[in-house]
Amino acid sequence: MCYYLLHIVTLVTVIAFGGEIRKTTEACNSDDLEGLIGFKNGIQTDTSGRLAKWIGQNCCEWEGIVCENAYRVTQINLPGLISTDKDLFQTQMIGQLSPSITLLTSLEILDLGGLVGLSGTIPQTLGLQLTKLQKLYLYGNNLTGSIPESIGELQNLQELALHENKLYGPIPSTIGQMQALEKLDLSSNLLSGSIPSSLTNLTAISVLYMNTNYLEGTIPFPSRYGEMPSLAFLRLHDNYLSGTVPLNFGYLVSLQRVSLSNNKLEGPLPSSLSNLLSLSELYLSFNFLSGQIPKSTGQLSQLIMLNISNNLIEGPLPQEMSFLQNLQTLDLSFNPLNLTAIPEWLPNLSSLSMIYFAGCGIQGRIPDFLKRIDGSIQELDLSGNLLSGSIPSWIGSFTQLYLLNLSSNSLESFIPDSISNLHDLGVLDLHSNRLTGSITAAFGIGQGNFGGSLTYIDLSDNNFSSGVEEIGVGGQFNIQLLNLSHNLLKGTLPSSLVRLSSIHTLDLSYNDLASNLPEVLANLSSLEKLKLQKNHFIGNIPNGFLNLRNLKELNLSYNFLEGEIPDGKPLIDFPGSSYSGNKGLCGKPLSPCKTMNSIKL
Repeated sequence: MCYYLLHIVTLVTVIAFGGEIRKTTEACNSDDLEGLIGFKNGIQTDTSGRLAKWIGQNCCEWEGIVCENAYRVTQINLPGLISTDKDLFQTQMIGQLSPSITLLTSLEILDLGGLVGLSGTIPQTLGLQLTKLQKLYLYGNNLTGSIPESIGELQNLQELALHENKLYGPIPSTIGQMQALEKLDLSSNLLSGSIPSSLTNLTAISVLYMNTNYLEGTIPFPSRYGEMPSLAFLRLHDNYLSGTVPLNFGYLVSLQRVSLSNNKLEGPLPSSLSNLLSLSELYLSFNFLSGQIPKSTGQLSQLIMLNISNNLIEGPLPQEMSFLQNLQTLDLSFNPLNLTAIPEWLPNLSSLSMIYFAGCGIQGRIPDFLKRIDGSIQELDLSGNLLSGSIPSWIGSFTQLYLLNLSSNSLESFIPDSISNLHDLGVLDLHSNRLTGSITAAFGIGQGNFGGSLTYIDLSDNNFSSGVEEIGVGGQFNIQLLNLSHNLLKGTLPSSLVRLSSIHTLDLSYNDLASNLPEVLANLSSLEKLKLQKNHFIGNIPNGFLNLRNLKELNLSYNFLEGEIPDGKPLIDFPGSSYSGNKGLCGKPLSPCKTMNSIKL
């Protein structure tokens, strides 16, 4: 009787808790287990420590593994970038991607992205066994070889990310068979050949990135209206694509961001671009595009970024561009626009914050109507033009200005004191003009200072004659580059130079500076370039210069320095030309110094 009672209790227990018992004791599918062990064996180093925990037969309990449907592995999640509640850190797996990964035929998600050291090739049979795959992430690794033709068999794949590897060869035309594909990223590889025309079959595609490869030929899409109706983000920049921007480009009605920069595209901009009513960013720089900007461009009401720099676009600019009320960045630099003046409608662009008109052949004075531009201007680049007259005092009203580049023009007179009001100014470039007087205003002396935001000052190739004694007196403690070369500066270098503790480039060459080399220069430990040639410096090179351990370029030539060059690195590593033209200098790398004994002999 007790035997039968015990048997019944045991049977009920097994029925009631059978699922839990099975979960903790049964091994996962044998093919899946073999595939995962093969993958693990191909890895020599795993800095995350995840693979070290892959122990036992139940792979469904391993870290990064998800199982469903009769203990089949459906997900492998082993990304290199691991996020925790407190931190985000990068891990690495060094080794080969084993082809055994294709044994996991129930896989829906395979994420091995960003492991950095994962090498090998994509298995050629990837598309013939992993037919249930929906997301495949192999980006940010060291994979080589070609993209397998079988990848077109992945009919359920929605996202494919292979960017930032070393994949080469053509993009297989079978990629157009992946009808479920929504996101495709093949950027930053070594892919060559033409873009497959079969891409027009991808009706669900919304993100298409093929930039930074060696692709050539023409852009093959769209061929007719209705193709790729969901395409919103397109990147084809940094390739060797030729031909024109397709006349039918306007059929891609969902486009929001487009980058075709740095290719070999030529011909005019198609007027059909005006159909892209959702377009917010358009990058076409560094091509051979010609003709004029179409008047229809003014219909792109959502446009916030327009970059057509470094092309062959001609003027005049259409008045219709004044309708681009959401435009924040306008870059037309280095086109033969040959404008007689800056367009008067420019202040009408109420959202504009960044203006780049460098190298556009603009003539005349900086027009006063520019002061009507809202105070939100952050960057203004009018360099490389034919501007004359003075820098207007109202420039100080652009209180949010971070970059001001008026270099390579024919500007005259002084730097206006109002420039001291630009408390957020980080970059000031006025080189290659005809400016005169003092450099004091550039250092924020007078009305105030730049609050330590200024990091780049280039006033070289002008006719400045005074103000050197004010360097470092204001709040310029974050300056990284200071170029005052090729001026008429006189005087001595001040001890306040020591405040430029972040500086890595200091160029005071080709001036009339005199006195000894200041000892405080030895305290500028971040200094990488020091150019003081063609001045009137006298005395010895301070021994403290041996502390300039980061110095990579030094030029003290053609001064009146004397004595022995301090013996040690980095000074003895520079060529003799760094010290030539100083008749009193001796020692390495110049000729040895003459001792008293050698003089007597």
